[in-house]
Amino acid sequence: MTQASTRRPPAPAPAERAKTIAVRDCGSSLVPTGPSDGARVVPELHHVHTSGSVSILLPDGHPLLTRAADAEVAVMLELTDHAPVELREPVRGLLWITGWLRPLGHAAARARAVAIAETRPDHRLLDLGHGMSLLRLTPASLVLADAEGTHSLRPHMFSAASPDPFAEYETTWLRHLDQEHADVVADLARHVPEELRGGHIRPLGLDRFGLRLRVETGTEDHDVRLAFSRPVSDPAELGSEMRRLVGCPFLARQHKG
Repeated sequence: MTQASTRRPPAPAPAERAKTIAVRDCGSSLVPTGPSDGARVVPELHHVHTSGSVSILLPDGHPLLTRAADAEVAVMLELTDHAPVELREPVRGLLWITGWLRPLGHAAARARAVAIAETRPDHRLLDLGHGMSLLRLTPASLVLADAEGTHSLRPHMFSAASPDPFAEYETTWLRHLDQEHADVVADLARHVPEELRGGHIRPLGLDRFGLRLRVETGTEDHDVRLAFSRPVSDPAELGSEMRRLVGCPFLARQHKG
């Protein structure tokens, strides 16, 4: 994908964007990084903790579980952030967490499963100890790649960051905007560079700094960020900024008053 302009409006910091991807229900794959490895493993479940460590659920008897029981295995976990609406190029970002994988003992695994269930209930956790085992990935480094660029992060930077305040309902909100409010999307199109307005414009992302649109032309895809006048933190502030972007006359009079 290409950027419509070299001028970049304000955006969340890399660590915040990485944390936001980590808390989403993203697809994941695990890649051992040894010289003779490389086969991808899709975990039954993954959960990225605030610290950056990752809990991985694998079937008992899995070759990777057997290897990790003998000695720590160097691995990379890849998280793929997909757009909430159907697009020609659906991947919005990638987060790679590299570190060492080791199985957890029974007591530690049960404690971790309970902690995960408190924030992310999942029926697959009930299989722990019944054909499934829990492993811990201890992070050494993280790399984020998205429309804003590629950034290397240390675990302490990731741990200190908070996810975007709209991370939990961004998907629902953008799908609703796309499916039920084509008129609003059309109004937002006036902020898109003139040479792109003939393309197919879709909502791509939302964060506290602004709204992102994807413009699909005949041969290329362009991402355009529409900046809010200030960072927002709740639905009321988001509503005000959206009315400003679509050109609500009432809100414009309020700002002049």
